[in-house]
Amino acid sequence: MSPFDLKGRVALITGGNGGIGLGMARGLAQAGAAIAVAGRNLEKSQAAAAELSAMGVKTAVLEVDVTDDASTRKMVDATLAALGRLDILINNAGINIRKQPQDYTLAEWRLVIDSNLTSAFTCAHAVYPHMKSAGAGKIINIGSMMSIFGASFAPAYAASKGGIVQLSRALATAWAKDNIQVNAVLPGWIDTDLTRRARAEVSGLNSMVLMRTPARRWGTPDDMSGIAVFLASAASDFVTGTAIPVDGGYAAQG
Repeated sequence: MSPFDLKGRVALITGGNGGIGLGMARGLAQAGAAIAVAGRNLEKSQAAAAELSAMGVKTAVLEVDVTDDASTRKMVDATLAALGRLDILINNAGINIRKQPQDYTLAEWRLVIDSNLTSAFTCAHAVYPHMKSAGAGKIINIGSMMSIFGASFAPAYAASKGGIVQLSRALATAWAKDNIQVNAVLPGWIDTDLTRRARAEVSGLNSMVLMRTPARRWGTPDDMSGIAVFLASAASDFVTGTAIPVDGGYAAQG
């Protein structure tokens, strides 16, 4: 059996209905995993699930507000009810509010932190007893280049994504005894709806990314599929507590 084979496994992906989340979902589905697509936009999630179902895997569509603890726990229970088990959690849901730090309100700060960082903790907290009972689990937290670099226009986002790395390390060390591996993925500049808005809002961003990225292109959501399969599969059973850039070489230049 291939160490990358995910047949019989179930993955729950928050924000799995588009962008990086859907790119990862495609990779996991190609490897044989059933997919629970969780998001706020039901119509968008249904479209994503239809695409994944056409690849021959079981899917479930779940509505969730990741900033609400009760909603995340309901999401986990619904995944188990629909697909019978839960082996892989990808904490991908997130938002950004692009403003200079002095222009932020406290409510905006809290919304970004709760959406991006606190949600990763509550979702992981909700899946933990099920993974422990099963004797294994994989948790993949989506960070960012902003986990490493600062940006004047993204103070809360950068803080949340830096926190994702440290949260992943803490969970990895705590849950290694339960055979649960926890890792972070740090996407570079990926062409998604979120970054298209960034290009519209931040002057010169497109040319800066192309100049700074050795691959001389933006990434695509499908560029994220391979790392998802690796970290979700038996191939990474001795890999935990890491933060892996997938960025076309962006971070390699310091």
